[in-house]
Amino acid sequence: MQHRFHRSLVAMAIAAVSLATPLAFAQQQATAPAARASGDMKMPAMPRSDANFMKQAAENGHAEVEASKMALQKASHPEVKKFAQQMIDDHTKVGQELTSLASTKGVELPSEPSLVQKGKAKAMLDTAEGDKFDQRYVASMGVDAHEDTLKLFRKAAKDAKDPDVKAWAAKTVPALEHHLQMAKALDAQVNKKGSKSASK
Repeated sequence: MQHRFHRSLVAMAIAAVSLATPLAFAQQQATAPAARASGDMKMPAMPRSDANFMKQAAENGHAEVEASKMALQKASHPEVKKFAQQMIDDHTKVGQELTSLASTKGVELPSEPSLVQKGKAKAMLDTAEGDKFDQRYVASMGVDAHEDTLKLFRKAAKDAKDPDVKAWAAKTVPALEHHLQMAKALDAQVNKKGSKSASK
């Protein structure tokens, strides 16, 4: 009698475990989406090289926009002002796209140019006026800056490990190439004008 009672207890225990296991699994599955929605589950870490690219791209964009805003106030050549406005519009749009991408990757971007970029812009542009300002702005922020940024984006389009970052970099390259072409053409105009002014 006691033996049968013991076997009954064992059978009941096994049944309880069998019922509890699916129930626990179901509860775990039900709470998983809520955990993901609340941000409890950590986002996969971004490769450092990709995060550094996004941060450098953000700084370059901020530097371009700030210098171009200065050009709207100080440039004397109407084509330089027109170029500056396009740089503001285009780089602001690219910056918004980058901010959106970075937020999905858990990367915090800088909100302004680097200290080096600020110092360079101040030294080159603050003290220049008229034709001299036009020449410096177009050469430094038009040609040189776009060559550096284009090199940065081309490398990311080729080597970035995150597929979204790689695709965004590749998508942005053609616009930067167009900016560089515009800057080089404008540089030729501005330098020609400056040469004529200097010879008078």
